[in-house]
Amino acid sequence: MAGGTVRLISGADEILTAEAVLAAVAELVGDADRAEVLDEFSGDEYVLADVAISASTPPMLATHRVVVARGLSRFGTADVAVLIAWLDDPCPTTDLVLEWDSGRVPRQLAEAVEAAGGHRVASDVPGGARNRRTWLEERLAEAPVQLDARARASVADHFGNELSRLGAVLETLGAVFGEGARLSFDDVQPYLGAEGDVPPWELTDAIDKGNVGAALAVLQRMWGAGRHPLAVTATVANHITRMARLDGAGAANEKEAAAVLGLRGSTFPARKAMDGCRRRGSDGIARAVELLAAADMDMRGRSGLDARCVAEILCARLAAGAR
Repeated sequence: MAGGTVRLISGADEILTAEAVLAAVAELVGDADRAEVLDEFSGDEYVLADVAISASTPPMLATHRVVVARGLSRFGTADVAVLIAWLDDPCPTTDLVLEWDSGRVPRQLAEAVEAAGGHRVASDVPGGARNRRTWLEERLAEAPVQLDARARASVADHFGNELSRLGAVLETLGAVFGEGARLSFDDVQPYLGAEGDVPPWELTDAIDKGNVGAALAVLQRMWGAGRHPLAVTATVANHITRMARLDGAGAANEKEAAAVLGLRGSTFPARKAMDGCRRRGSDGIARAVELLAAADMDMRGRSGLDARCVAEILCARLAAGAR
């Protein structure tokens, strides 16, 4: 690399963000001697003035320098002013990698990176089932091992909402079986570890399809991941409430339904609510609302049942009512 690039890597998942930084550093250092090229700042001791000084220093024994600043989210807007000033006149022989590991990136810093010709990298798994599948397929294509169709499907199902665990497992499989090895489900399964959490829409989808068994299976994954029953029932209640608001509202399409629901951006949740309305009908929605009200009372202690048990009974009854 010849230097002169800026990358701002941000994300809420610390594992994926760290992996993105490591990949960027490996690419930028290339075949050069890391000791001569790389200067990294991490932890709570460094200040951003030191980063700017390092980034302004010309290379001595190489063609370029790679300067990495980790954990920038601990700094305030005023603190990053020194970086913004450097970005106004960046050193052409320095590749700068900035890791913003939590929270929103200050607008001034993001704009300065863009003005300097830099790139922002979002390290998190994208939202939406289709985007997640695409992300997973891309990672599997880059993996040191090749998984057959059943193994690929098992990985997607097993990790669920915790796809940040994927990288470590793939590296382990590469170390055990060798780079380029073709692996089956039986090869992969012992290395997957505990099942991961699943996104909330897997539960509401199972309920809408009338699949009681699938809904209960998703709940077990959620319990294993530490989800609280109140949070789970709130998700289900929100889903049913949307149907109730659309019932009789006269929305002719998902755009009109989104307007009734006050949704901005994607209209997909409105379409799912419309589909649920058609499937259940007014009487079915009314019954679902009654089940939610009864579950709320049971959660407060009326039945004496465990909160998880209450949530499982609710979801099973809602799924049965969608058939």
